[in-house]
This record gives sequence, C-alpha cells and structure tokens, in this order.
Amino acid sequence: MVNLIWVVVAAVAALAVGILVGFFIRKIIAEKTIQSAEIESKRIVEEAKKGAETVKKEAALEAKEEAHKIKNEAEREAKERRKEITRTENRLAQKEENLDKRALNLDKKEEQLNAKIKENTALTSEIEKIKEEQAELLQKISGMTMEDARQTLLDRAEIEARHEMAMRLSDIEQEYKEKADDMARDIVTLAIQRCASDSVSEATVSVVDLPNDEMKGRIIGREGRNIRAIEQMTGVDLIIDDTPEAITVSTFDPIRREVARLALEKLISDGRIHPSRIEEMVEKSRKEVDAVVKREGEQATFETGIHGINPELVKILGRLKYRTSYGQNALKHSIEVAHISGMIASELGIDATLAKRAGLLHDIGKAMNHEVDGSHVQIGVDLAKKYKESKEVIHAIEAHHGDVEPKTFIAVIVQAADAISAARPGARRENLENYIKRLQRLEEIACSFNGVEKSFAIQAGREIRIMVKPDEVSDDDMVFIARDIAQKIESELEYPGQIKINMVRETRVHDYAK
Repeated sequence: MVNLIWVVVAAVAALAVGILVGFFIRKIIAEKTIQSAEIESKRIVEEAKKGAETVKKEAALEAKEEAHKIKNEAEREAKERRKEITRTENRLAQKEENLDKRALNLDKKEEQLNAKIKENTALTSEIEKIKEEQAELLQKISGMTMEDARQTLLDRAEIEARHEMAMRLSDIEQEYKEKADDMARDIVTLAIQRCASDSVSEATVSVVDLPNDEMKGRIIGREGRNIRAIEQMTGVDLIIDDTPEAITVSTFDPIRREVARLALEKLISDGRIHPSRIEEMVEKSRKEVDAVVKREGEQATFETGIHGINPELVKILGRLKYRTSYGQNALKHSIEVAHISGMIASELGIDATLAKRAGLLHDIGKAMNHEVDGSHVQIGVDLAKKYKESKEVIHAIEAHHGDVEPKTFIAVIVQAADAISAARPGARRENLENYIKRLQRLEEIACSFNGVEKSFAIQAGREIRIMVKPDEVSDDDMVFIARDIAQKIESELEYPGQIKINMVRETRVHDYAK
C-alpha cells in the first residue's frame, strides 16, 4: 500500500517536471519564431518602401509627360482659335463694308422711288380728271347717266346668265332624265313583265239568276215580308224589275252584297222562303263569307311569301276580295303591288320581303272604310299600328298617296308600284265625265301662265302640248315655265303615272314678192 502511494507521488512529480520542461521549451521556440518574424517583416517593409519609391518616381515622370502633352495640345488649339477669330473678323469687316455699300444704294433707290411715286400720283390725278371728262362726254353723247349704264350692263349680264343657266339646266336635266328614265324603264319593265294580272271585271252590283219569273213573287212574299226580311238582315237593296229571271242585289258594301247573293242562291235552291228560313240562310252565308275572307287573306300572304302577319290583320286583308276601286279588285291590286314592289326592291338591292309586306298592306284601310271614319290611308296606318307592324311598313302605308313625304326607299317603291298597278292598261275604269274634267283642268292649268297661247291634252291625259307666244316667251324662259307648270299640276291634280310637259315655240315670218 505504501509502495503504491510512492508510485503515484512519483508519477505526479514526473508529470509536473515534464510540464515545466515543455513550457520552457515552447517559450524558447516561440521567442525565436517571433524574432524571425520581426526580421522578415522589417525586410518586407524595406522592400515595400523601395518599391513605392520606385512607383512614385515613375508616376511623377508619367504625370510630367502627360502635362506636357496637354500643354502642347492647348497651345495648338489656342493658335487655331486665334486664326479662326482673325478670319471671322476679316469676314465681318468685309460684310460691314458691303452693307455700307448696299445702304448707299438703297438710299439712292428710295429717292428714285419717291420721285416715281410723286410722278405716278400726278399721273393718277390727271387720269381721274380725264376719266371724269370722258364720263361726262359719254353721258352727253349717250344721254344716259352712269346709274342707267350700270343698270343696262347688269340687265344684259342677267339675260346672258339666265341664258347660260337655262342651257346648262336643260342639258343637265336632259342627261339625268335620260339616265334615270333608262334605269327606271328597265326596272319597271322587268317588274311588269314578271307580273301578270287580271283586267277589270268587278262591279258594285250582283245579279242572281232565277229559275223562273214565278220565283220573284216568292222572294217578295206576302205583302213584301220576305223581301223586307232579306233587306233588313243583309243591309242591301233588292231590285226586282222587268229583267227576266234575274234579281239585282245593290249596295256599296261588298261583304253585305256577297252575303245577300249567297243567301238568295241558297233560298232559291232550297225552295222554302219565309222569314225564319231567310234568317237561317243569311247567318249561314255570313259564316261562309267569313271563312272565304280568312282563306283569301291566308292565300294572299302565301302567294306573296309574307309571314308573321297578325291573324286578325290577315282576316281584314281577305275582306279586300270583295272591295273594288274604279272597278279594280282591291285584293288583287294589293297582291300585284306586293309583287311589283318586291321585284323593284330586288333590282335595287333593297329588302324585297319588307317591300312586299308594305305593298300587300298599303290599301288595308279600304277593307274597313265603310265602318270607320277617315280616309283609307289613315285607317290603314291605325290598323298597322294596332297590330304592331314595323315603322317602315306604317310609313309606306302613310305615304303611298303622297299624304306625307316618303322618307324611305320602301315608301318610294310602294308608291311607284301602286301607280304602276293602277295605271296599267285594263287595271281601272274611269267614267267619261271625270276623265273629261281631268283633261280640261290640265289644259286650264297650262293656260293660266303668262305667254301660253294654247294647250292640248293628248295621249289620254298623259301628255300636254303647250303653244307659247314667241314674242313674249324666249327659248330660255320655256325651261322655267315648263318646270312651274309641272309643279302646279303635281300640287293640284290627281292622276295615274306621269304627265309629259311638251312646250312648242314657233316663229313664222311672212313676206310677199310684188
């Protein structure tokens, strides 16, 4: 145990001695290292100082060289600038000398100009005096004042201007008329060629054939009760005269006339004629006519290819089957106008369907003008508005007789198609009295203008030939008079188609050889 302790103590002592020895050894080594590092650092510092001194000297030399170069460049530029300044001064001196010379020349020219101005002023005064003397002399010679002469010149200029204007106006009108006539003729001719329609055949009375004259008595009935019943229920007049085996049904309402005609035919066929049977047959005939009206309206829309019309408006349209105007069937006329409107619109590149629709409905007011107050145009407009037709269709209906100015292509097309359908040969009848009155009024309008000697309505009123007094109306005046006559005819007359104004001015000279 004691030996172990001594061993431990000895070990500890040996460790301590080892640590001390190591410490001193490291200290000695560290001091030597530090001394070596100091020596090395001093050497490096010395070398750095030497290098810096060398660099400094080199930089100083380079700076001196650069400064020398800059100085030389600055001196060179200064010399060049001094030379440029010298040249500029020389040029300015030369310009100043030239300006002085020009100033002297301008002074001389100004003096000359002032002298000429004074001379011209004197000449102007002298010319004015001469002009005044000449004007006085001319007034004495001509016997006219300056105002009279000026007015004469103005009148002559006005006459020449009117002549030139009339010639140009005539040429322009002729050129545009030829072009417009050619285009219109082609379009209208094509439309008419593609549309074939019936001639006039309808009338305001209907004739019912009887199997024998005995039937007249049965229709009249005891004390006229049967004929009174028929007239009261149908609203027509039955004309029973000496015409063999026929009774005439007369009324201005075509629907009532058709109902009465059908009822009479049924009564005659049945043979039983008394008030109760008459009432039954009239009611049955009225239903048949209503069915025909509906069918005809639908057929008209189908024939023209127009869809979407209100069913009530279609029924009203079908009533035109029994309506005539100047002997022309109103429904056929409407269908014809629809076809012509569609064809013209197609040729012009406009909506043909809309044009057809407006053409088909343009006379819809005629179906009700016996029941509603107002013109057929206003009634048609009201119906179109009531059944929600488009603004274009309503305007076309309103403008087709010129009650308002047409503002759309559709309205103009319908107006033209309506005139074409009404004016074509065989379309309408016009009684002789109205025809003669229209021709007389046409001639009266032409003769109401100053300078017109005679006028003749020819070509069934489609042309008026006017003879003017040659000593009162010049060739230039004829252009203006023809235009005024045309405007007055348009405003005061109603006529189908157009009327040609043909003016003739004739100068005759007579002499005799003796």
